[in-house]
Amino acid sequence: MTTTEQPGLRAHAATAETVAASLDTDPATGLSTPDADRRRERYGRNVLTAPRGPGVIRRLAAQIHSPLVYVLLAAGVVTAVFGGYVDAAVIGGVVVLNAVIGYVQESRAQRALDALTRLVRTETTVLRDGAPVRVPAEELVPGDVVEIAAGDRVPADGRVTEAHQLEVDESALTGESAPVAKHDEVLPAETAAADRVNMVHSGTLVTRGTGRAVVTSTGAHTQLGDIQRLVATTATVATPLTRKLGVFSRQLSVGIVVVAAFAFALGLLRGTPVAEMFTAAVALAVGAIPEGLPAAVSIVLAIGVVRMSRRRSVVRHLPAVETLGSTTVICTDKTGTLTENRMTVVAVHAAGRTVDEWADPGPAVRECLVAGVLCNDASPAEGDPTEIALLTAAAGLDPARLRAERPRLDVVPFDSETRLMITAHRGAAYVKGAVEEVLVRCSAELGEDGAERPLDTAEVHRAQAEFAAQGLRVLAFARFTPTGGPLPGQGEWTFLGLQAMQDPPRAEAARAIAACRDAGIAVKMITGDHAVTAGAIAGQVGLARPGEATVLTGRDLDELDDGALDEAAARADVFARVSPAQKLRLVRALQRRGQVVAMTGDGVNDAPALRRADIGVAMGRGGTDAARQAADMVLLDDDFVAIESAVEEGRGVFDNLRKFIAWTLPTNIGEGMVILVAVVLGAVLPIVPVQILWINMTTAVFLGLTMAFEPKEPGLMRRPPRPPARPLLTRNLVRRIGLVSALLVAAAFAGYHWELADGGSLAQARTVAVNVFVGVQIAYLFSCRSLDRSLLRARPGRNRMLGVGLGITVLLQALITYVPGMNRMFHTAPIGWDSWWPVLAAAAAAFVVVEADKLIRSRIG
Repeated sequence: MTTTEQPGLRAHAATAETVAASLDTDPATGLSTPDADRRRERYGRNVLTAPRGPGVIRRLAAQIHSPLVYVLLAAGVVTAVFGGYVDAAVIGGVVVLNAVIGYVQESRAQRALDALTRLVRTETTVLRDGAPVRVPAEELVPGDVVEIAAGDRVPADGRVTEAHQLEVDESALTGESAPVAKHDEVLPAETAAADRVNMVHSGTLVTRGTGRAVVTSTGAHTQLGDIQRLVATTATVATPLTRKLGVFSRQLSVGIVVVAAFAFALGLLRGTPVAEMFTAAVALAVGAIPEGLPAAVSIVLAIGVVRMSRRRSVVRHLPAVETLGSTTVICTDKTGTLTENRMTVVAVHAAGRTVDEWADPGPAVRECLVAGVLCNDASPAEGDPTEIALLTAAAGLDPARLRAERPRLDVVPFDSETRLMITAHRGAAYVKGAVEEVLVRCSAELGEDGAERPLDTAEVHRAQAEFAAQGLRVLAFARFTPTGGPLPGQGEWTFLGLQAMQDPPRAEAARAIAACRDAGIAVKMITGDHAVTAGAIAGQVGLARPGEATVLTGRDLDELDDGALDEAAARADVFARVSPAQKLRLVRALQRRGQVVAMTGDGVNDAPALRRADIGVAMGRGGTDAARQAADMVLLDDDFVAIESAVEEGRGVFDNLRKFIAWTLPTNIGEGMVILVAVVLGAVLPIVPVQILWINMTTAVFLGLTMAFEPKEPGLMRRPPRPPARPLLTRNLVRRIGLVSALLVAAAFAGYHWELADGGSLAQARTVAVNVFVGVQIAYLFSCRSLDRSLLRARPGRNRMLGVGLGITVLLQALITYVPGMNRMFHTAPIGWDSWWPVLAAAAAAFVVVEADKLIRSRIG
């Protein structure tokens, strides 16, 4: 498919009718499906083509952009200068191999993340063949008529034709933080793009109201496309862990160079030949460098992201994987997350009485049901679950006929601040909203005979309390006669009644909340519902004992200063009737107390709190674009169980990262110490640089990366959260790394001298030392499957990749030991069967010592 230039229309300087005519479309009916298909063939799909990133060569070169690799390359150059061409070639080959592995894994990880991102596809409402339908935003074409509402992401550039309190956040394009009010008036031709208030632009967010727009530009021809063309490179996300590793790499590089220089100088003072000391210094540097550590960490994170996707969690930012492991508080909404979001009207209260069956409704009940039909944006098959429930409740009144007889003339969309929606029709305007917001504006109510009478506020509050105690959601309805002018100008309001809806708790929510409690994670409900209703649901799902939930309302929060709010936020279980600003304030209060906060949400009003939280979790099915864009994660299943499983997966990923790092560091430290000890003692090197490189690369790839596939340990969700300030390597882990490093040094020297004492050659002795290192690494790998508990107690699950990696590693060691070509390249020699005893003894000793250390530490506490 080819694209052509799109209509070069200065739409802001023309009337909406002129713009529509020039695009050959009707603002009331939109395009026909065949016409839209023809235009898509002409103009292309409404997508932005990603800018070309760095080429293969640059991406490969980026893999060696590390101080540690620079030290390794310098070692190779020095080796070549002193005639060690084979060794230098091997060092260069290792650098290239490491770059290729990093490049391939990075490409796979990016493809996986791209695929996951596509799972959350943006849809929009468009008029096709005269009817509103939901279609993927990429199918829009110039001339389409789109409908937008609060929470939507604008799908393309368009000329506003209708605006009802429409406000759009255009900060992504203009940098202006305040939402911009939109209208359909004509503007001067010279009006700058940032000031075109009669236009909406692709990628911006609707924060309030509703509207319609005729699409004028799509894809690369939009304002967003213009900005994208200015972007030369795409920034990548650096996680806190990888940033720490970058600092660690720089510090380690300096340390390695200093120690290697010290060893070189010491050898020269002892009279050792320069070439021999260069070999020793190169061996020390090569041994101490954890070549594959940064790439391996990224691979472990990427694999973790893919594993989380299988639990229906799309991670938008890699740092979320790390932070999930230390989440201490989950702030969850109620509807759809803790409940099924399957609303049913179970009772109507009107004219002072409550009915649960209304096949033949009286005038008051009937007018309350009519208000639920007319003040409603849903259809029986599509829309907000609450509004669908209102239509279903009035099914006996024929909602389609009612709407046809009394078409909508004007509307004030539901607003999270006023908590009201108003629609105007011939003869009357209807209102639905929060009970307290409706009652405060009413002076009369509709009686059982259909006549107005004084409002009995106390009776309405009594009915509301009775419904709320049953965990029912309650909406109030009213009507008034507009006094003229645009809504919400109004006369006296008449109260029509209440409709009580049931949204049953999810059966699995209580189990998931209990699992979070066992994991030391507090769960708090934040909802816009009535306090009594929220408290009742909290009791049903196990947030608190039935009838004992500590509930604070938005009004309660407004009366608290920051200090008092911090205490209240920690104490309360439920926060009801809260506004977007109050949600944000609650998140900040919890963070001030040192909590790591995961915040769930699905609406545009949740976006500020989602962005502020340590982990913003948006709903994939019912969530708005605003919520998804503000969040770090998107749950494809909109329920609390998905949140609990995501936290569990995050903990597992972080566990595996720690296991890999704890396993790989002793080898590098041990290799460097072997060379340093040999230099200090004036002894022949037990291992040489190419052998060290062999150990590091083969074991890191075929043993270490199997840790990424480790199953989660039993009891993972019964541990307390990891304190945010705790370092990656705890004091106990650092001590164990030192212990294993010392064991490696002792075992390598012991095996080396065993072989020499048994009449073996220098090459054979070094071969034994190489196999000792690998043997101890294999034994220690098994021990690292649980860092804190003995394997007999931990009983880790099956890891198929561990068996595969072990088999490949054993085969490679046999090759380097017995294949003549490998012997020449790596300065090894075949050894007898009895020479394997030191290898097996060292491996067994390392395993026993580490397991004993874990047992002792667990008893000490």
